[in-house]
Amino acid sequence: MGRELVHSLSSPIHSMHTFSYGAVPQDNGVLFSVYSRSATSMWLLLYNHVDDTEPSEVIRFNQEYGRLGDIWTAFISGIGPGQLYHFQADGPFQPEIGQRFDKRARLIDPYAKALAGNFQPSLDGIVRPPKCVVVDDQFDWQGDRHVRHHLADTVIYEMHVRGFTNSPSSGVEHPGTYLGVIEKIPYLIDLGVTAVELMPIHEFPMNEADGTFTDHQNYWGYETLAFFAPHRGFATNSEPGAQVREFKEMIRALHEAGIEVILDVVFNHTAEGNEHGPTLSFRGLENQVYYHLDQGGKYYKNYSGCGNAINGNHPVVREMIFHCLRHWTCNYHIDGFRFDLASILSRDRSGNLVPSPPLVEAIAEDPLLADTKLIAEAWDAAGAYQVGSFSHMRWAEWNGRYRDDIRRFWRGDVPTLGDYATRLSGSSDLYQKTGREPFHGVNFITAHDGFTLNDLVSYEHKHNYANREDNQDGENNNISMNFGVEGPTDDPAIIGMRERQIKNMLATLFLSQGVPMLLSGDECRRTQRGNNNTYCQDNAISWFDWSLVKKYKGLYRFCKELIHFRLCEPTLRQRNFLTGKSDGVEKLPDVSWYNVMGHAVDWRHDKNCLLCILGARHSSRRVRDGSDLMILVNSSPDPQAFELPVGIKPKEWNLTIDTSARSPLDIFPKRDGATLYPRVAVLPPRSLRCYVRRGGRKQAG
Repeated sequence: MGRELVHSLSSPIHSMHTFSYGAVPQDNGVLFSVYSRSATSMWLLLYNHVDDTEPSEVIRFNQEYGRLGDIWTAFISGIGPGQLYHFQADGPFQPEIGQRFDKRARLIDPYAKALAGNFQPSLDGIVRPPKCVVVDDQFDWQGDRHVRHHLADTVIYEMHVRGFTNSPSSGVEHPGTYLGVIEKIPYLIDLGVTAVELMPIHEFPMNEADGTFTDHQNYWGYETLAFFAPHRGFATNSEPGAQVREFKEMIRALHEAGIEVILDVVFNHTAEGNEHGPTLSFRGLENQVYYHLDQGGKYYKNYSGCGNAINGNHPVVREMIFHCLRHWTCNYHIDGFRFDLASILSRDRSGNLVPSPPLVEAIAEDPLLADTKLIAEAWDAAGAYQVGSFSHMRWAEWNGRYRDDIRRFWRGDVPTLGDYATRLSGSSDLYQKTGREPFHGVNFITAHDGFTLNDLVSYEHKHNYANREDNQDGENNNISMNFGVEGPTDDPAIIGMRERQIKNMLATLFLSQGVPMLLSGDECRRTQRGNNNTYCQDNAISWFDWSLVKKYKGLYRFCKELIHFRLCEPTLRQRNFLTGKSDGVEKLPDVSWYNVMGHAVDWRHDKNCLLCILGARHSSRRVRDGSDLMILVNSSPDPQAFELPVGIKPKEWNLTIDTSARSPLDIFPKRDGATLYPRVAVLPPRSLRCYVRRGGRKQAG
């Protein structure tokens, strides 16, 4: 009979995920492995220094002893972590059938764990990309573990690592870096967010492929060079591999503050572009496998809008994506992933959208990813729009329908009342039919792609001329409103209405069932000057201006207290969809809808105004989970009187949120605002109020 383990471990187990590709340090050397089915020869190029234009040693892979199937391997003794390298491959160059080998090309290892340096100038026509770095994954995590907030209890803050602190106004010692983020953790704690969603930190180009610098390089980072490597440009130390340590230090510090880290991953295209782009990695190793090709292989299918599309459902590419996700989860303690243009992952090897795509299903079922958050941007640039239908598994989705419907409602569009109510209550029309719950919808009104919240209420048209594309780039339909003046104004009435609209949308976001996502800077009116596509603006247009936190301290307080109110109020974080029924303990249903007369809403004819009552649910007959809430909204340009429904006692309800009031009377953290009395409440134009019923938190006795 076997022994039973009865004692507990005194310290956490730190697992590391290893794989048989890339550069793996071993005793007295490094094992290099790279996949290529069609290559006829393969070389390893070793460098002594980052700025070397030529390798110090070129080693040819032995085909007889060093090739196992389609894997080329070589063990090199006497080297270790910190070693710089490239691969080089020879093979057929036949674009008409998708073969694009270039014997001269210096190739980035698809499994490289770090890059060093930059593209180097070339007089001989050879592209010299950043060099790969051999990395040892060992790190002192000091007991760090994944935070594991439930998705329903999550508040996401979408931010750019560099842009968050690169402005001189940030006052940090290490602006624009991973360490700079650490310095601003007290701000994130004060704001109350539970997770940061980082725009791409995978390696991307910092200059052009010919080595020249451009001030319009891809600031956002959606041009991946190496999926396994953290971006070197966000590190303070230029030593090869230093970014690995600094990125882990940032994650460890965020976890210590109780904040999860979600990565925006770009498994839909790479920096190699279309048939006119440079050969940097995948194209020079097995172009037919890594990309969706067209017309026999001569051209690249462009579902991403960026020149190419990764063939994610090819078994070899699928394996690479799995290794990558496990690498970030185990070796970096990443808590979740937001998949950019995830609908591309739903396309088969021929590019057709398929139900239950193997890659999407397998990611959801992967045992090593079981604790991670999986969030899909459920559309692509080729017309696929799968919001609500991306997967029936455990995937959450960016809820693009939420963004559009909330914008339309507060702009005053009709008919939008039913859409507003549906989004406020968790978008059951999208997620319930596939067996998912409200927390599978990530609600957002703004994101990196589009207007900021300030610009949404200040501009009716995009102003992207700084991008040097003649204002042809970016979305034309922004569902925005400027209230009479395009851009900044000194008119106090317009200024006041714009701030009220910002409060209306923030209040709606944090009062909605589902998972709220806040764009960095929306809490203090960050502006991009009307630019809705700042992908190339690594400057003050995109950076967080920290002076705004003080300038708009009232709005910051409002947003902060909204977040804390949500996190303290289980009624707003339901695990299941609302039913309109009572739980049997009290007569109040979990949700009920009324018009301005206090009668049941006529969804066909009532417009702009809504009264919603959310009844607290009970985990037992003696303990109530949360409070009863009453939400009144008026999106019309006129004041509106609301009569309370029959049976509602006005003196039991205290004002908690009032978007029409000035700070500090716009939100009451102690829920001690005026009672709802008399029975008629008059809401000013374009405003929202939320009341909490006194005594709504019964304790076990």
